[in-house]
Amino acid sequence: MKQRKFGGHDHGDDSAALLDSHRKPLSQLVEDDTFREFDFRQYLFACQAELLFFLNRPVDVAARGYSFIISFSRLLSDNEKSLPFSLREVWVLTACMTLIKETEERFSARSMTIEAEKEFHRLQADLYSLARVKLMRLGDLIGYGGNIERTPCNSANLSMLPWPKPNIWPSIPSDAADRISLKGQFSEKRSKPFGITRKPLPLAPTLLLRDANRRRASLSVGNIPEFLESRQSFKESPAGDNASSLALSPGGVPPAPLRSMSMSANGDLTGSLNSPGAGPSTPIRSVSFGTTAKAGAATNRYDRPMKLPEICAAAEFAIQSMVTDEKLLKGLSSAENFEDFLMELTKAAADSYHQSWRKRHGVVLDGEVAAFYSRHGNYDSAAKLYEKVCAMYSGDGWHALLAEVLPDLAECQKQLEDLAGYLLSCIKLLSLEKGLLEDSERHTVQSEVLWLAHTELKNPVSVDVSTLITFSGRGGSPLKLCEGDPGSLAISVWSGFPGEITLDALSVTLIATFTAEEGVKVVRSAQAPSLKPGKNDVVMVLPPQRAGSYVLGVLTGQLGQLRLRSHTYCMTSALSSKGGSPESDDFLSLERPLRPVLEVSEPRPLVDITCVVSWGLLINEPQWLGLVIRPIDYSLKGSILHLSSGSGLQIEEEQICEIEAAGKLLKGSNQKQFPKDHGNPSSAGENPFIVKGKEKQFLGMKDGKVSLPDSASDQASILWLRVRAVQRMQKNGFLTPSPPSSPLKAYDKDMANGNILEDSTTLSNFSGLLLGQDDKKHGSSRSKDNQTIGVRKLDVKLEYGAALSRTYERTLTVQFLDPLRVVSRVIAKGSDSIIFLQVTLISQLNASITIEDAELVLQPGFVHVNGESGRPFPSSILPLVMAPSSESALLFTARYEMSGKRSEEYSNSVQCELEVGSTVVIKYQIVGDRALGAHSPLTCLKKDSMQEHPLLEFKSFLVLQMPISDPFLAVGMLPLPVDNPCVGEQMILQWRVERITEGTCKPSYTSTDQKLDDVEHLYYEVEADPDHWMLAGRKKGWFFMPQQNGGRVVVSLVCIPLIVGYVQPPCLLLPGVDKTRISNTPAGPHSICILPPPLCSSFCVKK
Repeated sequence: MKQRKFGGHDHGDDSAALLDSHRKPLSQLVEDDTFREFDFRQYLFACQAELLFFLNRPVDVAARGYSFIISFSRLLSDNEKSLPFSLREVWVLTACMTLIKETEERFSARSMTIEAEKEFHRLQADLYSLARVKLMRLGDLIGYGGNIERTPCNSANLSMLPWPKPNIWPSIPSDAADRISLKGQFSEKRSKPFGITRKPLPLAPTLLLRDANRRRASLSVGNIPEFLESRQSFKESPAGDNASSLALSPGGVPPAPLRSMSMSANGDLTGSLNSPGAGPSTPIRSVSFGTTAKAGAATNRYDRPMKLPEICAAAEFAIQSMVTDEKLLKGLSSAENFEDFLMELTKAAADSYHQSWRKRHGVVLDGEVAAFYSRHGNYDSAAKLYEKVCAMYSGDGWHALLAEVLPDLAECQKQLEDLAGYLLSCIKLLSLEKGLLEDSERHTVQSEVLWLAHTELKNPVSVDVSTLITFSGRGGSPLKLCEGDPGSLAISVWSGFPGEITLDALSVTLIATFTAEEGVKVVRSAQAPSLKPGKNDVVMVLPPQRAGSYVLGVLTGQLGQLRLRSHTYCMTSALSSKGGSPESDDFLSLERPLRPVLEVSEPRPLVDITCVVSWGLLINEPQWLGLVIRPIDYSLKGSILHLSSGSGLQIEEEQICEIEAAGKLLKGSNQKQFPKDHGNPSSAGENPFIVKGKEKQFLGMKDGKVSLPDSASDQASILWLRVRAVQRMQKNGFLTPSPPSSPLKAYDKDMANGNILEDSTTLSNFSGLLLGQDDKKHGSSRSKDNQTIGVRKLDVKLEYGAALSRTYERTLTVQFLDPLRVVSRVIAKGSDSIIFLQVTLISQLNASITIEDAELVLQPGFVHVNGESGRPFPSSILPLVMAPSSESALLFTARYEMSGKRSEEYSNSVQCELEVGSTVVIKYQIVGDRALGAHSPLTCLKKDSMQEHPLLEFKSFLVLQMPISDPFLAVGMLPLPVDNPCVGEQMILQWRVERITEGTCKPSYTSTDQKLDDVEHLYYEVEADPDHWMLAGRKKGWFFMPQQNGGRVVVSLVCIPLIVGYVQPPCLLLPGVDKTRISNTPAGPHSICILPPPLCSSFCVKK
């Protein structure tokens, strides 16, 4: 078949037949092996649509129909010069309406899925939008462009849609005078509120006047309109600003520049143009005109260029002569009907977009409907739709579009007398960036806000101005106050108002961060502030606040009847969205996390009581304890001090105390614990608390109460009282702590504040150690209970103030120490059983110690060499003077007590815990300063009893163990039953216990059964790492061991290894027998090799 002609010239072809296959018979479409493409394509799609409708697939019809309309529109555009005028626009519009109607009638939501339903509504909305765009193009073409809103949506659609391009532009009908005069009456331009002026958005791609005159049959190239265009400003569409100047005068007289033209005899246009800028006359080159072939017209008639009203009238006449659709004819018959038809399509498109869940498309079209309502006085409906549009633009950050719609919303709210909404819209306008509104327009909006706040509002209205007024705390550290103290808080406020505003009041809320139950605190400014554009510093008056940390909450201001409210969490600065440094006017007030601006401490301390020395006093001896009583800008006149000692500390409730003035206090540290020169206590640095040469006063203490004198009411004073720390004595020696390795002030400070270092490594478990063992070996066995040994607590309570209404209570911690720490070890052992014992003495006090005498009292089993009395060797080393924190060593000699047969009492008690040990007895004197630490107890006694006081005595216990070479029992593990044990393999481990020496391991053992006189009842236990071994059997129990030499017992247990590698096997223990009486085989820990488990065939997979 061959294509005959394109078609589209028959009556009714303007109305789409894409769903009507019976409009034209097939014989008319196909004739003599030729067809018309215009009709044949529509026929084919109509047949396809009928089949899809029969299959109940209206969604497919809508989808394919929309694609067909787009492709067929392009085909019409290619053949536009041979088609009637504007056939493409009319056909697309009618095709969309027909497709919408037919598919909607056959669509049933019950038989469709949710996704299919959404897709159907989307297609309906796209069809409505396409029909709407084509209708606006036709309306703009025939002179209804003034009724079309110049919104960004309409401008984007129409500016890309070209004008019709016929081969010949329609001519003016003979009876078009009235129609041309109506087209010349253009509607007045609508102005924006607040005097906002904007250049109208274009609704067409090019100038209609130029395109229409170029396509006239009577003009060859259209040079005259181009020439006129360079001198007159024409708008793109008939709705342009200067369109009224292009209308014909009532008498039909052409404009002045064309009046001087005349026709020559050969048909050429000659003459001159008179224009204000071209001089008296401007010659025009000759232009040849063609003739218009009209019945009854002269063959040599030449037409002048058409005016815009004439172009619109000619287009309207041509379109109305062609259109056969009654609804479209009615919509194009008048401007009112055009608006109604356009709004009908717009509402339908918006509703369909909302049903398809394309909210943004729907809201944009709601803005078009809102403009229609606003133009016709339906402000209530317009305001509701404008609010939806503004909410979407604001949420998506489309501020430029928001600046176009907000003034219209404000105007609607003003007409509805919604003052609260009107104010909020004005605030949002002011919150926009500067480039979106001119300065004069911003000042106009501010004047409107101020006028409403002070004049129109009758009741208070609250408005959120978080995007217009922002605030934050000042930089740097937060303001620090004490509970009960007033103050002033400086904050920075950024104002986005274009001019200065004076607030009636300004306040800010403070939110406590330590608990949510405290609520908020409101603080107000000292005076009514005046906010200038940019950064402002405002001082807020702070009443007394409770203790805690506070952050800024909400800023509130009063402007007439308008209550302004701003939050700290603002995403946009008052003046710029970029922000800047805190010192700039464009600082972005956004704090995440919130930074505290105020910290209120606990009630301000009015007095402080600490210890002069809180560490290093001598235990078990009377000592002076100094208390520093320091008033903090408060009078302590008439105050009473109550003292109560804790466990292990003795205070004479009735004694004579000393008080003296204190010197300059060190900030952050109570005292200097150690002098720089440790060698000579007399050259030690003075304690800064003490002022030498001041007179001392003596106070009487009764029932633990001391009344402070008036001299101590306004200055720091030191109260000296006698105390004595009592330490119980155990069989192992004194349990006293050891001093730190270096004189740390922080340690003394913590002790003075009552903080005991739980993880301190300076606390020793025993002052006496086993012979030949270092103290580090016993460090792991220290318990937390022994860490507080030597620490004593003193409860202090001071009643002061008017009528003793205030109370200061504190628990002071003081640590008392032994004068020496003893470390002993064997440094040599001869073949004649003589041992040399080195006893190292470490000074623990900040005082000089003189060792006058030392003696070693030996335990049974050891004797002194050559009958000596246990004095150190050599004896000339005494007396020995030890400086603070120094070390000295004493050497003693001893030997084993060897005889023909060992003492039965000693030999039978070796395996038991020794109840008796050796003792190092040291007699010493101490010289120190009570202001620095330990001192001589003589200073605490009366003068008449000083001569009778003996030397001080210190005892340290240690245990000497006799080496034993003949064990009683031998314990060994028998060889493994499996050479290469694997993980999970069960095996039996055996241990053999054999008696080496005849007798019993326990000296007090007696059998209750006469049948068991020759056996010994022993307890055993098997230990193993549960992560390495799994045991099955009796792990703990008793067995009977023969007392005869060579008696044997075998202990068996089922064991299963759990890990791979070299692991330590389980071991057999005899808890009731001393380890020195047991010979183990092997002697020390050993390991056995455990192999991985063998592979299992059940886990193999055959390829």
